[in-house]
Amino acid sequence: MTASGPVLAHLDRPRGPEARVGVVADPHLSTRAEGTSKLFEHTVDHFAAAVEDMRRRDVDAVLSPGDLTKDGEPWNYGAVDDVLADLDVPFLAVPGNHDVPKASDEHETPPLERFARKYGPGELPFHAEVAGLDVFGVNSAGTAERLTESHDGHVEQSQRDWLAEALENAIDPVVLVHHNFPPVSEQLAAHQAIEPEMAVPPTMREPTPLAETLAAGDTALTLTGHYHLPTADHYRGVREIAAPTTCSFPQSYLLLEVSPEGTTVRFVPVADETGLEMAHARRSADSTTARGLTAIAAARVASFPLIDDRQTPRLDCSDR
Repeated sequence: MTASGPVLAHLDRPRGPEARVGVVADPHLSTRAEGTSKLFEHTVDHFAAAVEDMRRRDVDAVLSPGDLTKDGEPWNYGAVDDVLADLDVPFLAVPGNHDVPKASDEHETPPLERFARKYGPGELPFHAEVAGLDVFGVNSAGTAERLTESHDGHVEQSQRDWLAEALENAIDPVVLVHHNFPPVSEQLAAHQAIEPEMAVPPTMREPTPLAETLAAGDTALTLTGHYHLPTADHYRGVREIAAPTTCSFPQSYLLLEVSPEGTTVRFVPVADETGLEMAHARRSADSTTARGLTAIAAARVASFPLIDDRQTPRLDCSDR
């Protein structure tokens, strides 16, 4: 594993006491499946390697923008719990689209109440103070009654109203949400000029009202996952960092190093060079879309740092 991790971004905010926070996204734990570009047979090992590496680095907390499981199976939630059993710092997560009930499921997905209790302070949306940070979590993935026919994301009015009030007294708030804002999706759509058959995965519905709520609340950073890509962008006054996945190329997590001067975001692989090369080969051969995502991921890693607030951003898209 990388000794420290290359820098993905230098951010002016959040600022606070010296702290280290791990961000692990889209582990898609699976104990009964194998194959695909998600490398299901390696998901438990990759997630466990990330957690162990974060423990070794003495992180103060771990955050996750979701997709902890393959498809919300009870046995895969059991595997998540087993990996997290020895983690002795706060773990806060929001559900991803693969963590909540879908109409096509052939199993009974545990209720969201369990998710909120096991991987947060017991409620969704939530506010928790960890490592000197005000952390907020909202559910874009849906419930047993909402978005069951789709993997799109949406943060409805009731959650936005809650956020608007909750953010009023927060200092440099950090917000967790699974789905991405449009500039991240647009980066994928732009790749269709190279591979026209590439599909754009499910997107966030009504992103503008959510972004306006976050911007009005002076949100310092929004952390997302979903597309399995290390990405940084800006949308209507909201800084977004999308975390890579631990399950497929480039298997990794993010390490936030917070200080009074700002935050450095490091990219930390959870596989050795052979494992990364294998994942690259498998993902490239899986489908046109997977091949496109692999190319984008490789380009992102080659372009680090993606954002440096101390100078003119290199890959930051203008406000939309």
